[in-house]
Amino acid sequence: MALTATSLESSSGGRSRKRRPPSLLHVLALAAALIALVPLIGVIAAALGSTDARFAPSDLVRYGLTSLGLLALVLPSVSILGSAAAWLVSLYRFPGRDLFTWMLAMPLALPAFALAYGYADLLDVGGPFRLWLRDAGLGWSGSIRTLWGAGLILTLAFYPYVYLTVRSALTAPAARTIEAARLLGASPVGLAMRVGLPLARPAIAAGAALAAMETLADYGAVQFLGVQTLTTGVVRAWFVLGSVETAARLALPLLALAAVLLWLERQNRAGRYAESARSQGRRIALVQLKGPAASLATAFCGLIILLGLVIPLGWLTVSALDVAPEIGRIAGAARNSFGLGLAGAAATLVLAAAIALGAPRIPVTARLASLGYATPGAVMAIGLLVPAAAVWSGFAGSTLAALGLLVFAYAARLMAAAVEPLEAGLARITPTMGEAARLLGRNEVATAWSVQLPMIVGPALTAALIVFVDILKELPATLILRPFNFDTLAVMADNYARDERLANAGWPVLVIVLLTLPATWWLTGRIGAVRG
Repeated sequence: MALTATSLESSSGGRSRKRRPPSLLHVLALAAALIALVPLIGVIAAALGSTDARFAPSDLVRYGLTSLGLLALVLPSVSILGSAAAWLVSLYRFPGRDLFTWMLAMPLALPAFALAYGYADLLDVGGPFRLWLRDAGLGWSGSIRTLWGAGLILTLAFYPYVYLTVRSALTAPAARTIEAARLLGASPVGLAMRVGLPLARPAIAAGAALAAMETLADYGAVQFLGVQTLTTGVVRAWFVLGSVETAARLALPLLALAAVLLWLERQNRAGRYAESARSQGRRIALVQLKGPAASLATAFCGLIILLGLVIPLGWLTVSALDVAPEIGRIAGAARNSFGLGLAGAAATLVLAAAIALGAPRIPVTARLASLGYATPGAVMAIGLLVPAAAVWSGFAGSTLAALGLLVFAYAARLMAAAVEPLEAGLARITPTMGEAARLLGRNEVATAWSVQLPMIVGPALTAALIVFVDILKELPATLILRPFNFDTLAVMADNYARDERLANAGWPVLVIVLLTLPATWWLTGRIGAVRG
């Protein structure tokens, strides 16, 4: 009888807890997540509006096929390069390995359009490589400005996503499995194909999905190389045709592809992160490579860094030194970029913190916020054009209002990227800390402010740096929503490149790298520390 009474009391308590209204923290989490949906709803509403006679379904098919073709080139390439590099630096010791460990992630500091500028200046007619081939009697009539060239550029720009996810996955229990296979006499090739590949497959898929999202979202590189994807079609529909409806209809397939890629990334990541949370972060014992094997490993990693960072950035630097920089314009663009980066990081961090703290009671909030991260910046900007029109009409000539809308677009798109490190930091806080605060009379908001937030300062800095780096490199959303005569470094580089003044474009690119490289280096070091 006592058991029955206890059960009834527990059941009644359970029902009362379910009926308990959400706290202010949970309401804020849901409101923050819904912000990511505002631009997406705007895109759908515009696409369902009046038919625009200038919208040709054949253009949609052409842009869509080009985007799919680009994905077909980039996905296998980033998967092979990123996973092979991560496997080498995680399992073996060879000359240069300690340097390659963090250098392989450094292309993330370089915008994809910077690689396109550097290689185009090298390989186009009149470029030094073409002239060298001519002098050597080796004629070459090809061009980097093709679909294949764009695939190469985006592969070199986005392989670090696979490299970082695979590298972080190669911890315990993967370490125990790999060491057991070694003790059983597995050869290096057999270890990689029969043990490593199955273990790393979820991480490879998750990293490839992230690279695919970035490939679909890229505008600067593909536009400069003359490859017409869905993203370039969206921007062209707005700037050339002045049609929000056409841009929104071209954006709908991007939304669908982004949702599929996001689902794939989440599915492949869930099990791997659950295992990682239960593991002790054990390192894999490194095997010393000798002779030709060591030389091949060094050459492979060195070639990736050479092609993905040293050659394009080095050539842009050499070219930029031949022209006098417009110091005033560059300084103004750097100030604008830095200010937008700080404002966007702060706004995104506040919203992400609300989601991370309140999402456990309302799990759907994290999924809603993730939709924005999977959506290209051009699509987010098109979805905000209708509210932008209201802002511009109500605050005519207000630069501050337009900048606020741009920061809103950044926050809506990058919120999920900031939520991830915050949730990881909160997972390390034991529940007894929150229970102790509540026993002392603190409500959920006060507990979050006095206990949880002070303990995730490190993850919050990580989240802010991730958002800051992404904002500095963001181009299409800034192009569409920026106030008149307001240039960022990315916009300034794009304007130079449109005029084929690639040497001049090198200066704003170099400033972007100077601003993003320290943050990228620090973030890469954090990943290495977590693995340890």
